[in-house]
Parts: sequence; structure tokens; C-alpha cells
Amino acid sequence: MKVAVVGASGRGGSRIVSELARRGHQVTAIARNTDKVPTGPNITVRRGDINDIGFPGLLAGHDAVVSAVRFVQANPDVLIGAVRASGVKRYAVMGGAGSLEVEPGRKLLDTPQFPEAAKPEATAGAAFLEKLKAADDLDWIFLSPAMVIAVGERTGQFRVGDNRLMTDANGKSTISFEDYAVALVDELEQHKRSRAHFSVAY
Repeated sequence: MKVAVVGASGRGGSRIVSELARRGHQVTAIARNTDKVPTGPNITVRRGDINDIGFPGLLAGHDAVVSAVRFVQANPDVLIGAVRASGVKRYAVMGGAGSLEVEPGRKLLDTPQFPEAAKPEATAGAAFLEKLKAADDLDWIFLSPAMVIAVGERTGQFRVGDNRLMTDANGKSTISFEDYAVALVDELEQHKRSRAHFSVAY
């Protein structure tokens, strides 16, 4: 596939770029600051800002767009509008754990134990998801990580669930950025879901 990754310099985006490239996909890695974007075979690095008028042109011609930008830094109408304007129909979004449900109708974001410092990003992510749900002309996915996502190992061993928070036998909810990238690229390749919010955790 030809895949454009927006936010390719971040911890999530950079690992998604690397995972796509190692599987032989052609990746356009887009970031405002390209210094931290992975380089190598199958990777084309492009400087781009979602607010630039020509941004949709960077996405055009790809089979899918992956967004790994921080939600507090992205206007959902602008970013979703850019994907729509590019003509690319498949759109994968790196979500957050705050949007996952801990019980029917109750998000992790709305629980007392949710960290105050994480609320702005999580609230913006939940709003982004609601905008996606209204984008019935796009074949989108919103993949939420576990409650704790950190730099770690690529094991390829994890669970994929629905839109509910998953915990292990000890009540912990974790995933590495590396295995998150594996799960997202698996879905891009297998195309099991459409217009779906789902999750990954150990």
C-alpha cells in the first residue's frame, strides 16, 4: 500500500512509519519538524502542516492516511476535511484511552481516577471521535491504546478488543508504542473493520 502518516515525528507516528516500511509498504512520513522522522527504504519524508492550504495535496494518491497527531494540536474539522479533500477514503486515527468505556455509556475520561493533566488531550480526542462518527463518507478506524502506552518492545503479542478498556489479570492496562503500531498496521492490511472504534492492550 501507499500510506501517508501525519504526525510522523512523534512516538506513535514514528513507530507506525517504521512498521509500515518494514512490511514493504510505501510510506509518506509527514511532520512539521522532520528531524525525528524515521528514514530508510520505503520512506519518503515530507514537511507539512495540517493548516497549510496545500496540505490535502500531500495526502492525495495514497491508499490510506494515518493520523498520529496530538488532538489538542489538531482541529478535527480541518484534519478530517483535508483527508476528505485529498480523495483518500481510508483513514486510521491513533486515538487515546480516555475515549474507551469502563462501563456502558461511561468513558474512562469521566472517571474520578483519570489524571487531570491528561484531560485536555483526552477530551479533544473524544470530540475528534464524535466528528469521525459523522464522517459517513470515510472508511475510518479509531484505535485506542491501553491506559498506559510507553516506549518498549515489539512483541507482536497483544489483545485486540472493542471500545471498552481492557486490563490484565493484575488490573493493569498497558501496551508499547511498538506493539500499538503492529496492531494498527495489521488492521490496515487485513481491513477487518470499517467506521469502528476499537482497542489494543496486553
